Amino acid sequence: MKNFTPILTIILAVAVAVLFYLQFSNKNKPTTYSSTNNPTATTNGFKIAYFEMDSLENQYLYLKDVRNSLRALEQKKGNELNQLRNAGHAKILEYQKRGSSMTEQEIAHANEELMKMDNELKAQEQIKSQELQDESIKKIQEVKKTIEDFLKEYNKDKSYSYILSSSSDIIYLKDTAYNITNDLIKGLNDNYKKNKKP
Repeated sequence: MKNFTPILTIILAVAVAVLFYLQFSNKNKPTTYSSTNNPTATTNGFKIAYFEMDSLENQYLYLKDVRNSLRALEQKKGNELNQLRNAGHAKILEYQKRGSSMTEQEIAHANEELMKMDNELKAQEQIKSQELQDESIKKIQEVKKTIEDFLKEYNKDKSYSYILSSSSDIIYLKDTAYNITNDLIKGLNDNYKKNKKP
């Protein structure tokens, strides 16, 4: 999820830049303001809708399943690392018990073996962390694609110029008439249930 938020921030920043350009490039036309809450109202044929990202994150079943599978993967990789740590700890205890009865050659061999085990643990930590990160990025991209695909289909008869993800630290004012969150969540969940393998 950490990578999903910066992507949305970039998309929203581009959308805001486009809006500013469109607003200030038409200086000859007088600006009019409408107080209507009609969701089909347009300004120069330009319509924008939005959805609440936090609601989507909390209610989209596919995203919940993806998070659960990533947690399970993280747990599995954590358990594998714990086994390596425990093996290293057991070896240290074994050498400590033998302690004073070990020859210099055995001590040197023990140090070498412990160093190899420590290096292997560090390498595995990096490998497993990278694998988890790669899988997280892949899964989040898949979720993002399902949302994009649904919105393309959804927008065929709506004619929105933009559909934005709303976040309280980015968008300060929203007309709820343009909120499509419930449609989005219902449609995505219906599609997911229909296509989910038992």
